[in-house]
Amino acid sequence: MSLTRNLTRLIREKPVTERDLEWASLFVLDTLACALGALPTEPARMLRTVAPPTQADTARKAFYLGGLSHILEMDDLHRDSVTHPGSVVIPAAWAVAHDLDLGGEAFLKAVLAGYEACCRIGMSVGKKHYRVWHNTSTCGPFGAAFAAAELIGLDDTKTVWALGNAGTQSSGLWEFLAEGAMSKHLHTARAAESGLLASLLAKEGFTGAENILEGEKGFYAGLCPDPIPEAVTSGPGRPWQLINTSIKPWPCCRHTHPAIDGAIALHHEIAGEAIARVQVGTYRAALDVCDRPSPEDPYSAKFSLQHTVAIALADGRVDQASFNADARQRMVGERGKVKVELAPGIEAAYPRSWGAEIVVETASGRRLSATRHDAKGDPDNPVTSAELSRKARAQLVEGGCSEGRADDLIRAILGLPDNRPVRSLGLVEIAGDARAPVRAARSA
Repeated sequence: MSLTRNLTRLIREKPVTERDLEWASLFVLDTLACALGALPTEPARMLRTVAPPTQADTARKAFYLGGLSHILEMDDLHRDSVTHPGSVVIPAAWAVAHDLDLGGEAFLKAVLAGYEACCRIGMSVGKKHYRVWHNTSTCGPFGAAFAAAELIGLDDTKTVWALGNAGTQSSGLWEFLAEGAMSKHLHTARAAESGLLASLLAKEGFTGAENILEGEKGFYAGLCPDPIPEAVTSGPGRPWQLINTSIKPWPCCRHTHPAIDGAIALHHEIAGEAIARVQVGTYRAALDVCDRPSPEDPYSAKFSLQHTVAIALADGRVDQASFNADARQRMVGERGKVKVELAPGIEAAYPRSWGAEIVVETASGRRLSATRHDAKGDPDNPVTSAELSRKARAQLVEGGCSEGRADDLIRAILGLPDNRPVRSLGLVEIAGDARAPVRAARSA
């Protein structure tokens, strides 16, 4: 049997517990807060103009929410697959559940299934895929398709067709980073929409390639120099991949987070002393994406190890203001002191462990160091549900919700395991409200 057929069987045979549904609701909260928190940004205005949710069909609703979810760089991250599953799977599942007026239980089960498909295929693409292709964008359509397939009731064969047509739409290149372009938001928007469309077409009998992954002219042959096909179906009895997904505490590329974590700890030891030099050791993928010594805009700064480490050492925190023009200018000299290199031990552990080693030498000659194998928010170093709720509340208020409305929405999302109707969340009305003032272009 094909990999997609075996994957379909594996996912549908996995048991779902009440605790699994509770976990899923936490990730839904995180993703939706990321999306709604981005509403006042210029990219959100553009997405809303092209795909206004109050007028859009189901697929365009997924497109809009998928794009919103990735703007702030605060959405979740699955380490082993190097994907942001929430920003693709949850928008697709929400759009279907909303338009079909489904309850929270079915929605959350579809989210679990979608994460599983996205992450398992993401774990199979190999390390070299990520050097050119954005895994979230290439593997995300499979997750969106599977989530939608669960909600619209596709049988195994039609689900395999949906996965075939999701895979043939896989795309998403890293070239946007060279210019600080906005394409990354399009990656998640299109992945959510493409996967959903694949399942809607399959429902009508529209066939897709069963061997889309392993075929002679399939996904691996075209996009993956070093695939690991067995990762798609290995360990079927392991917990849901959603539970192994990380929550981001800082609004920048997850590859910078282990170094930020260590730098914040060293900030307190340095106690204001001048820094002479900083050495950061990390893994190859982090260098490929985040070796950016002179970022010229907020988005590039979010993908700069030099900037994020410098400002974490200087301020002892990283937030949205850490990437604005004033912060970038303030860190010009400090960024020049930060040198990044490959650390063989850290590289060997990647992608199971995303780590960093930092050595700081002060002007007085003191040497301080910190090593992180698991950054804050990883499954081995998790945020608490209270910390996640605080993060969500801050994002919702930043996005234009009143404090009372934010608290109500948090309670409603966390109540989804009790089968609360998805439509009762009122996301179309909130996300479609264009009255909030738009922040300066690319301020996120």
